[in-house]
Amino acid sequence: MIENGPLLERLLEGEFICAVTDEHSFHKLQNEQLVEDLNHFLRPLNRRVAKSEDGAVYFLAYCELNQQARQQLSQQFNATVQSLLPMLEWMQLVQEAMGRDGALSAGDTIKLQDFESKVVDNQSLIQRLGQLSNDKLFKSTSDKADMQIKQVFKRIKELGYIYQPHKDRLFYIVTGKVEQLIELVRFIKDEENVPIDEDAPEQEAMF
Repeated sequence: MIENGPLLERLLEGEFICAVTDEHSFHKLQNEQLVEDLNHFLRPLNRRVAKSEDGAVYFLAYCELNQQARQQLSQQFNATVQSLLPMLEWMQLVQEAMGRDGALSAGDTIKLQDFESKVVDNQSLIQRLGQLSNDKLFKSTSDKADMQIKQVFKRIKELGYIYQPHKDRLFYIVTGKVEQLIELVRFIKDEENVPIDEDAPEQEAMF
């Protein structure tokens, strides 16, 4: 178990493990015996290893929803919901700018230069980028498209939805955390029967 200590620490710190962020650990977590051993260790902490519905990302979940777990989950849920609409708008902006047919998924690559060139050539996309970058999630104060794009991608990288393999090369890879966000959207849409955004039916169509 000692050899898996660093992996356990990362999971306990709230990290999401996918093939993009850590391919080695991701494949290790596909070993059912290892997950069982980790769960045995985590059980006194009321935690267990969980994965998204499609198995694209691993994270920690609670074993039992006691009062403390509910409070922590509620805080995490509220934080995610607050970032939900700007994240969906960003995903839709990338989808339209890059001419993609479907929603972003883990492993997709976004080249910042290509995205920027598509946006600056389209007045509608520039306006939407300006609105998005001013959102409190991104907090851009610049009126220049290139600076707005850098700030938006910087924040999304900090949130763990994209991964930059090389610091000096401006391309990003979408992580498995996006899959969990999409599952949350589906849960809200299907279980709670709450529309994603009445003014933006295109977002609902993404899923």
